Amino acid sequence: MKTLKLVELFLSEPVEVRFEEVRALLNAFDFEEVRAKGSHHTFRDSEGRTITVPKKGGQKVKRTYIREIVSLLNLEEWYANQQEES
Repeated sequence: MKTLKLVELFLSEPVEVRFEEVRALLNAFDFEEVRAKGSHHTFRDSEGRTITVPKKGGQKVKRTYIREIVSLLNLEEWYANQQEES
């Protein structure tokens, strides 16, 4: 899934998303998975920002973490900038 489509998905505040979508979005914004302990996966970027995302049922990520990711990555501003450029 392209980054723009992932951002649109996250901005729509779904009840939950697949963990793979979280991983893909964070990777697109230069976050690397640095630790996985049980269902909790920690990602870090080059600036040292970190986020820990727990997987529910091994595959899904809840809305509260989706909102945290949207805030951390400043996705609303990123999306607005993409719209201006196109």
